[in-house]
Amino acid sequence: MSNTIINVGRQFGSGGGYIAKAVGARLGIPVYDNELISKAAVENGYSKTLFDTGEEKSLFSVSSFFASGRLSYLNSGYMNDNTLFNIQSEVIRKIADDGDAIIIGRCADYILRELPCLNVFICAPWDFRINRLCEIEGLTPYEAEKLMRKKDRTRETYYNYYTFGEWGKASNYQLCLDSSILGIDGTAEYIIDFGKRAGLIK
Repeated sequence: MSNTIINVGRQFGSGGGYIAKAVGARLGIPVYDNELISKAAVENGYSKTLFDTGEEKSLFSVSSFFASGRLSYLNSGYMNDNTLFNIQSEVIRKIADDGDAIIIGRCADYILRELPCLNVFICAPWDFRINRLCEIEGLTPYEAEKLMRKKDRTRETYYNYYTFGEWGKASNYQLCLDSSILGIDGTAEYIIDFGKRAGLIK
């Protein structure tokens, strides 16, 4: 049987990252978010800080973080967007080849589209996400809504640009879940049960 690979897309504030980690803890599978970026930096000779963006973004300045003489990747003080995406894509493929993995975001469902992966998208109602961000991050409703719009727009733009697809569209995933219904733990357990029934989780 091939490696268990779970790719998790998520709306900001839906708890998708927490759910991915809960699934990983239950299955004993590593979860790649910041670790993925660190791995990309190390394996390609760059400083880790070059990839420490926290979210999917376009145009990464390398003027203060560039390391090891990779001049071919410089373009007027910026790393070429497609070059950075290609680097991350290579690392994602290597992670999937090396063993079981849960990968959060970064178009992993598209990059690994030739493999038998479980692709999941986590969403939640608008008010639920705002309330959750206010509780967890200590934000006002106005701040939470503003941040949520910005983060979702960034993720949508990144995904749509590199995949030529539509971020969050149900047909891109085997499973789309509203995390407000079952909560973090319940949603994680549902994903595992679905994945095993579908033959995508060992």
